[in-house]
Amino acid sequence: MSDVVIDISGVGKRYALTHQHRPDSLKVWLRDMVKRRLKLGTNTATDEDFWALKDVSLEVKQGDCLALIGKNGSGKSTLLKILSRIIPPTRGQIRLRGRVASLLEVGTGFHPELTGRENVFLNGAMLGCSEKLIRQRFDAIVDFSGVERFLDTPVKHYSSGMYVRLAYAVAAHVNAEILVIDEVLAVGDAQFQEKCLNHIGSSLDSGTTVIMVSHNIPAIYAIASDVAWLQDGQLIDYSPIGSGILEHFKQA
Repeated sequence: MSDVVIDISGVGKRYALTHQHRPDSLKVWLRDMVKRRLKLGTNTATDEDFWALKDVSLEVKQGDCLALIGKNGSGKSTLLKILSRIIPPTRGQIRLRGRVASLLEVGTGFHPELTGRENVFLNGAMLGCSEKLIRQRFDAIVDFSGVERFLDTPVKHYSSGMYVRLAYAVAAHVNAEILVIDEVLAVGDAQFQEKCLNHIGSSLDSGTTVIMVSHNIPAIYAIASDVAWLQDGQLIDYSPIGSGILEHFKQA
């Protein structure tokens, strides 16, 4: 059996951007809407295709850590959302072998009105875990997150760091074969970031595959095995960590 667990083939993502004149009053807007309905006026809206990703292809093997790098708007988070099945690709396909646990934007999968305790079970269910399994690992999740004191407080009162600590703790205990992380190392204090790095390292040792987005170059050097450089939605380079790709990226 092949040890490739993520196969990304010719993936592209297109968004339709609509450019339309916005009237400066409700009266004008209503009048223009009636004219359009009665076909008495012309539609001034224009559409533009924006490709967030363009023909991206790469493979990731079991136990590898792929770091996605690139400037803001280069398509990194779009690729992670496609891998997490939050959005579909416009073209191309992705083959995944194993359960995927995603930690993307702060608070993704959390309901602000529910408590931290309730959100552990909600988020765990979204990641494919049974209630029985979450109960078995509940104490370990809470201990990892460090938010035990606020466990019965609605998470809308949490800081962004508390959000991430609890969300990462859930994702870390669902035994996923593939872990998808977006900038988690940019939130939280140094102690928690070190805890995350240690957990990612131990997960890699046990065969978990990791795809991460980070602007933390030292962290990438510490845990990544390969680096993919995205620019304007295109894959510029895909190389092992020791190939000099990060130095080239920093100079670009």
